Amino acid sequence: MSRMMKIAIVDDEEDMRQSVSQWLALSGFDTVTYDCAEAALKEIGADWPGVVISDIRMPGMDGMEFLKRLMGVDSGLPVIMITGHGDVPMAVEAMRLGAMDFLEKPFDPDRMNELAKRATQARRQTLENRAIRKDLANGEQMIGKLIGTSEPMERLREDILDLSQADGHVLIDGETGTGKTLVAHALHATGSRAGKAMVTVSCAAYSEEDLASMLFGPVESGLPLVEKARGGTLCLEDIEALSQSLQARLLTFISDQGVPAETRIVAICNQHGEGMTLEDVLRPDLYFRLAALKITLPPLRNRGEDVLTIFARLAEQFADEYGCDTPELTAQEAAQLLQAPWPGNVRQLINVAERAVLQSRRGSGSIASLLMTDDNDSSIPAITTEGKPLKEYVENFEKMLIDNTMRRHKGSIASVMDELCLPRRTLNEKMAKYGLARQDYL
Repeated sequence: MSRMMKIAIVDDEEDMRQSVSQWLALSGFDTVTYDCAEAALKEIGADWPGVVISDIRMPGMDGMEFLKRLMGVDSGLPVIMITGHGDVPMAVEAMRLGAMDFLEKPFDPDRMNELAKRATQARRQTLENRAIRKDLANGEQMIGKLIGTSEPMERLREDILDLSQADGHVLIDGETGTGKTLVAHALHATGSRAGKAMVTVSCAAYSEEDLASMLFGPVESGLPLVEKARGGTLCLEDIEALSQSLQARLLTFISDQGVPAETRIVAICNQHGEGMTLEDVLRPDLYFRLAALKITLPPLRNRGEDVLTIFARLAEQFADEYGCDTPELTAQEAAQLLQAPWPGNVRQLINVAERAVLQSRRGSGSIASLLMTDDNDSSIPAITTEGKPLKEYVENFEKMLIDNTMRRHKGSIASVMDELCLPRRTLNEKMAKYGLARQDYL
């Protein structure tokens, strides 16, 4: 689950440490300070959830040696160096060694904020990609992360398996929070390029100049992304943010590859302007190249009982993480989850599930209150008014209850019968009705 990125500030001067920390904290960053590189290295390891801002000139281990040690621990860790007047050549050398950027004293606080924002976005993306890449060797495992048995989800899984075998570029569209990045990785993991590189970058996270350099070069250290992804998949998130000039360069790159393309482009569209479509944002020749194959993800509100299935799975995971019991839903709460419009889709459901576990641990709160407080747009009702037959709500809740109980008791029929006060024959009939099999829980 997503957690706030930390910013480690390393400087032997207490005044500098505190002023940088306070300024970044006021801007919403989570900071931690160290008075020397040695202390920081004791806590900053591979996959550390954050970035580093370090002075270059420090007693003991200086910033350059500190940088080398950090790059040895995790070469993908963003490091921003602070340099005094006259040390710019040293800072340039630091960037050659792997530093992300440098700040020259006295530095502009707004520039520091901008660099911190870029660094944390890049770090979050790196860590998310690493987590997903752990699953890439097994395409079935990736498909299994797309939870749900509704017709739209069954169709989505079929589309992924079909399109993964094709050579054309793919456009993934859908509302925010529906899992578009996960689908992009599933496409890669189940296709012929699964053993090759998959490189992901957000077109909205960088300035036009920085993005151009990252994609096509020249890059101070390492290869441009189009080269890193050669033979594999280049995933461009927020494709709608791509400038006209970069659209032209991307089109040239695609055209130069020929057919079939050596590198597959998977473009992810996250939002359009008011009353606009992606065709209005992208130049037509690029749009039709990218949309040769297209997947539109279903919104959560159209996925029926998948809402309860996903909620149950998430609640179980969060309860295990927080060391408490999994909250049991009432029939009314289950109906409220099924009726919610879910403007934030699965991402919003993750937030609601985590807070439901936390409030259950405290013994207070309700699902309805969580749905209302989690909705950022007051114009969208927390509960829809469309309504469904009572029988459908009851069946959805009954299936979820049996599924949760079977999962908790690891397939022990006797334990489930005892907890739900059901005779063996009735339990068997209901499991058959809802497509639940004991072997799935062993």
